[in-house]
Amino acid sequence: MKLFALTDIGHQYLLYAVAGAICLAIFVTLILSPALSSYGRFWEKAAAGFMALFVLAALIVTGVVIGLVVVIYWPDIHEFINSG
Repeated sequence: MKLFALTDIGHQYLLYAVAGAICLAIFVTLILSPALSSYGRFWEKAAAGFMALFVLAALIVTGVVIGLVVVIYWPDIHEFINSG
């Protein structure tokens, strides 16, 4: 067992974790906080929070789909970029 287990983690994963934390902080700041502060009743805040999480899920799914399209069609994209 190593004393510093984080030294075995590749730098890519640490960068992904930092990027994920930054994106989550931005989501909370720009979407969740205004949605929750816009309403006074508990059920309205709960509905706004649910809808904000729905927006977060939609953003994640969109990012994954775009990433998969780039990975699947990378040879075509690379050929298109280098042909010009």
